[in-house]
Amino acid sequence: MRIGFVGLGAMGRGLAGRLVGAGHAVRAWNRSPQPGVAVPEGVAIARQLLDLADNEVVISMLAHDAAVREVFLEGGLLQALAPGTIHVNMATVSVALVRDLVRRHDARGVAYVACPVLGRPEAAAEGGLHLLVAGPTAAISRLDGLLVVLGQRVWGFGERPESANAVKIATNLALACAIEAMGEAAGLAGAYGVEAGSYLDMLTQTLFASPAFKLYGSLIAEDRFEPPGFRLALGLKDVNLALAAGAEAAMPLPFGAVLRDHFLDCVAHGEADSDWSALVMAGRRHAGRA
Repeated sequence: MRIGFVGLGAMGRGLAGRLVGAGHAVRAWNRSPQPGVAVPEGVAIARQLLDLADNEVVISMLAHDAAVREVFLEGGLLQALAPGTIHVNMATVSVALVRDLVRRHDARGVAYVACPVLGRPEAAAEGGLHLLVAGPTAAISRLDGLLVVLGQRVWGFGERPESANAVKIATNLALACAIEAMGEAAGLAGAYGVEAGSYLDMLTQTLFASPAFKLYGSLIAEDRFEPPGFRLALGLKDVNLALAAGAEAAMPLPFGAVLRDHFLDCVAHGEADSDWSALVMAGRRHAGRA
């Protein structure tokens, strides 16, 4: 299959590489040049954005709403896509933007499929992501051969693309709450002489026995916030997305408001580009233990 790919960041490179490895013809374009970053072998680089228009499927993995708007709306890529093309948006973006994109895609005769993911860059390269998918049934059926290459499991959430993004936003909110909870709990145990690593090892092998909690528990215990697997600034973006979605649905998210303030504290202290598990530093500072 001929695939256009937008966004060769840490996640995008792994995904594009897997598609090429599965025998697909991939032409990619990145919003900004990245000197020193290796392009996956076999991925052709487009000279300009609109060179991606002549593909059966266009996949995008971009950082935020503004980047998606810049590429598909202001940059003209959506307008250049032929009717019948499928756009698979793997970014974590706002529910409001997804609704706007669906309307604009429908007007062009282009199918819009939301496919945000769960997992870090190493999982993207290894095919270990979980794919949260929603969109037109016929379009998703055409993507079956691609989705099995990109992730270990596809989780379907119906025909409304915004549903998949709501699931991703809610899941990132839950994970941020877990990071905050582990940080606070380890801090409380530490106040009574318990070493963080010992406490978090116990917690993530009993009540919090899941791969994600074990990963973040180890990062917190070791203060291993560099290099980032998921930047703290993006965690702030996702919590803000959750708060916006909650406001639209008249759904109070009191924990989300606390998390937003802690993320902002971290950004103010120069930790925006650290791993988002550095969120625990806000609590430590409040307790005078940073």
